[in-house]
Amino acid sequence: MAETFAFKAEIQQLLNILVHSLYTEREIFLRELISNASDALNRVQFEQLTNADVRDADAELYIEVKPDETAGTLTVSDSGIGMTRDEMVENLGVIAHSGAKAFIEAMKEASGKVSPQDVIGQFGVGFYSVFMVADRVRVVSRSYRPDAEACAWESSGGDNYTIEPAERETRGTDVIIYLKDDAKEFLQPWKLKEIIRRHSDYIAFPIYVAGDEEPSNRQTAVWRQDPKEISDEQYSEFYRSLTLDFQPPLHHLHLRADLPLQFYALLYIPASAEPSPFSLRREPGLKLYARKVLIQEYNKDLLPEYLQFVQGVVDSEDLPLNVSRESVQANRIMVNLRNTLTGRVLNDLKRLARNDTPRYLDIYHAFGRFIKQGIVLDPERRADIEELLYFPTTKDDNPDELHTLADYVGRMARKQTDIYYVIGSDFHSARRSPHLDPFRRRGIEVLYLTDPIDPFLLMGLTEYKGHKLRSVDEADIDLRDIGTEQPDTAHQLEPLNAGAFNTVRERFAAVLGERVRGVRESKTLSASPARLVSDDSAPQRHLFRINRWLDRAFELPVKTLELNPRHPLLHNLSAMLDSAPDNPLVDVVIEQVFETALLQDGIHPDPAAMADRLHLLLQAATGPAPAADALRAALTPRQPAPAPEGAQPAETPADKT
Repeated sequence: MAETFAFKAEIQQLLNILVHSLYTEREIFLRELISNASDALNRVQFEQLTNADVRDADAELYIEVKPDETAGTLTVSDSGIGMTRDEMVENLGVIAHSGAKAFIEAMKEASGKVSPQDVIGQFGVGFYSVFMVADRVRVVSRSYRPDAEACAWESSGGDNYTIEPAERETRGTDVIIYLKDDAKEFLQPWKLKEIIRRHSDYIAFPIYVAGDEEPSNRQTAVWRQDPKEISDEQYSEFYRSLTLDFQPPLHHLHLRADLPLQFYALLYIPASAEPSPFSLRREPGLKLYARKVLIQEYNKDLLPEYLQFVQGVVDSEDLPLNVSRESVQANRIMVNLRNTLTGRVLNDLKRLARNDTPRYLDIYHAFGRFIKQGIVLDPERRADIEELLYFPTTKDDNPDELHTLADYVGRMARKQTDIYYVIGSDFHSARRSPHLDPFRRRGIEVLYLTDPIDPFLLMGLTEYKGHKLRSVDEADIDLRDIGTEQPDTAHQLEPLNAGAFNTVRERFAAVLGERVRGVRESKTLSASPARLVSDDSAPQRHLFRINRWLDRAFELPVKTLELNPRHPLLHNLSAMLDSAPDNPLVDVVIEQVFETALLQDGIHPDPAAMADRLHLLLQAATGPAPAADALRAALTPRQPAPAPEGAQPAETPADKT
């Protein structure tokens, strides 16, 4: 005869919370029931270690999922520990109570082959997620105790439940789910197998679906195996199954740790930053497991943002879960796990950079932009990340030859204390920068910073091991005592006398107005007629480059224009000012000199706008000068780049990486 019981909590309200708020996907109910079944199997394993008097001692330990389309039911069965009538009242009649907690306490007093960490259901609410898909649930169970009778628990999720005697010959539990009309998709075997492979693939016991002879789950988690027992092909096969990326990964890292945290991790660095269109991984983040049960498909908290390109799985033994198992509590354990994983990944990358540089550079070419962000985003680990940075330099003048900061420091010129860099839109433009003239003459190496992310990098990388990083366009750089100056082989005229140069300088200042901070003589230029130098050495002065890269509003920096008094162009302008000071061609040339300097620095807002002026200058060089009106039209100052509609100040370039 059935007995009726009232739930010991405000069950209707609580079930409403569990069903509608706690779980984000209805399929989670199957994961929870399989986890509970796994717990029950672990518990009977443990019991058999110390107790020979167990019902069906030789029974196979398994889980079975049986859909019945005719009856509209889905049954999840196991051959585990089972429950008595009293245990049903205790474990199923009280939400947030679980016999698994008592089991773990018992295991602490014994030693055996079963780890308490293999028991997952510590909150007692996972079972009730079944009401997301069920109109009614019936649980039939028989305990491992030889004298125990089978009992059935039944509820429709209301205020009451019933318990009555039942028929079950063997030890274990059947959870019979009478599915709602809108949940009949869970009667499809292919759907059930897909859910099992997604969430419960590494449960240690076989899971059979719809009478199949072969289990639907793998059972053995690759990441929990000894790395010595896994071949490269097995690592690659698991990566393909994880991502559906058929390009082999550039690198993998297999981690196992017991202290201070017990966890397993298998991490991969993909071959490309561009995901395959067929990739299973649609977002950054690692798959997070707790004791081989998938908790989060995309966990973004286990690695910092600048390492989000890393793919893989993490399985923690010590991980605290919230009651939904779909997120983890932000506590000290998670912080320690993140710190440990981040440190291990960075150390492994540093090891690769030292011992297998070509392989590391493959990673750097693909993900260098991410790594560079770490300098700014993770200042506590800046010293580690600095060792991972590589740059082309003037040593080779080759964009494919990269060098570390340590390499650069080791080759510093005599009396050199600072690290110099030139920043540009691309390598070939930076290589032709007029700022490099004095450095080349003195044999001083310069870093090429031509990646769009490099201006952001400079906000964090202001010095390296006591050596300040300085841009070659800084106005106050003094190279007189550094290196050994080589004779200038470029053909040079005598410098303009002071009066003639001052006339040219004043004309430049009048034409350019507020677009320059000032005009002065250069002490360093040799092959170029002019350059723009900055009186501001703060790394933030490069932020306009990031704004432009992100298609945000920006204003050109106002710099000082330096003129080379030896350059033939300055001599020609001086002669024109002497003979025809009102000739509009003089001002057109000045405009072009200025905009060419902008172009050489990679900061011209609209290079195509120079085309009309260049045509006029070519016309003047090959025949009669253009009409004065046409020349004056070419003097219209270029406006700053317009702000895109809705543009906002840039904060981080992560969107472009």
